[in-house]
This record gives sequence, structure tokens and C-alpha cells, in this order.
Amino acid sequence: MDVTLRNSRIKLPLGQMFWREVGRGPILIFLHGTWNDGSQWLPLIEHLHQDYHCFAPDLLGFGDSEKPNIHYSIQLEVEFLRQYLDALRLPEVYLIAHSLGGWIAASYALKDSDRVRGVVLLAPEGVQTEGHQKNLSWLKWLVGLPKIPYRILRVLLPLARLLKFNKGMEQALEKREQLLAFPTACKLLFQRRGVEIKAELLEDSLNDLTVPMLIIQGKNDTPDAIDRSKIYAKKAAKAQLILIDGMGNNLLEELPDAIAKYINDFVRSQ
Repeated sequence: MDVTLRNSRIKLPLGQMFWREVGRGPILIFLHGTWNDGSQWLPLIEHLHQDYHCFAPDLLGFGDSEKPNIHYSIQLEVEFLRQYLDALRLPEVYLIAHSLGGWIAASYALKDSDRVRGVVLLAPEGVQTEGHQKNLSWLKWLVGLPKIPYRILRVLLPLARLLKFNKGMEQALEKREQLLAFPTACKLLFQRRGVEIKAELLEDSLNDLTVPMLIIQGKNDTPDAIDRSKIYAKKAAKAQLILIDGMGNNLLEELPDAIAKYINDFVRSQ
């Protein structure tokens, strides 16, 4: 990235937040996805910083922000975001968010619609679909896999490659490494009581969301991800859904220029 970013930190009541900042103009707050930190937005910011004031924070427990030993929840992340916006005295913002960040952005917009001018969500989390619980159960099992069975799988991997049975095993082992690298994401998604997670899901609240919303979703993503985006689009009053052909969950990596144009058009239309 050729753009010179300002890296900053601020001490908030819930902990220290780290963020990247560049540009001038209408304020865009970028909330990163489940298995990422704020740096995932840099390719997109490169296309937007000349017209917008871009902020890309790391959420509480992620990246270079503080990782306090506390009970994590979506509402805790919403409060962390509120403290951040208050501390920087940002009166009106657009929230641009991916997956887990989308859940937090929509939850924040429900609480503070006067500050949020609009929301752009890429493949958001935060609503329950048919395959939702099954997928979370699989992730919970994978991250909780005891060391001995895990080591056995690692030992058997070369044999599986010889027998050409390795693809599923390699994907599972790779996914487990990803999960272990983002413990806060695991806590938020599936390492809490089911009743607590359910209480923070948004399908019953989206009807109350009055801010303009743009949802961008790859058509080749998982059926579960596509269903979540469609639920947001159906239930939020001012939501528009864009489905992009030939794309899965790699929109930011593959199409940053196209996504930037969608965001620019959305903001200018408000």
C-alpha cells in the first residue's frame, strides 16, 4: 500500500484501542471481520482515502488493541466502539464492516442511529440460519480438540496424502490453526452460553434498524453466508443487497476497487 497511514492508540475505559487513520472528508469507520484485524481494510482504503477520512481500528481483543481477560460479548464490542467514537468526538460516521464486524456495526446502529449515517456490510454475521448451529458446533469441536487426537491427525496426514484422502483433513487442521489464532472471535461466536449468544442475534431487531444499509455478498460464498445477507436485506427497512457473480468470501482481496466504488456510490447517495 502506497498510502502513508497514521497509527494511533487511545486508552478507553474498557482498554486500549489501536487504529489506522488516513484521509479527509466524510468519516468511514472500518470494522474488521472474524478472523482478521483492521489491516484487512488497507487495500480498500487505498481506493477511498482521497475522498474520505478512514479509520480502521482493531476491535477489543484483536490485533494490537488490548486483550483484557474479561467476558466478551457483542454488546461489549459495541460499547468499546462507542467509547472510541466519543473519545475522538466523531459526530457522524459511516460504518463499513465485514462478517463479525457487521454484527457489531448493525448492533451499534440500532443503539445510536443519530450518529450513524449509513452502514455497509460485507457477508455479515449476527443472524441465525438453518446451518448456523451445525457450523458453530463443528468449529467448537475443532478448537476444543484435545492434543492427543490432534497429534494423531498430524501424524496420519502424510499417509492420507499418499491415499489421496488428505484434502478434508488438511482443511480441518488449517481451520483449527486459524481458530486458535483468534481466541476472542471464538469466544464471541461459540465459546459462550447458547442463550447469551441467541440474545444478541439480530433477526428480531432488524425491523427497528432505520439507517440506510448496503449489503455486499459474493454469490459463490457458502449457502449459510448468503442466507444471512438475505435476512439482513429482507428485514432492515432501508437495506439494499448486491450479489456479486463469481465471488466467494474473498471480495476484499479480489475486488477492492469494485467494493470501493459501491461504497462511494452509497455514501454519495445519502
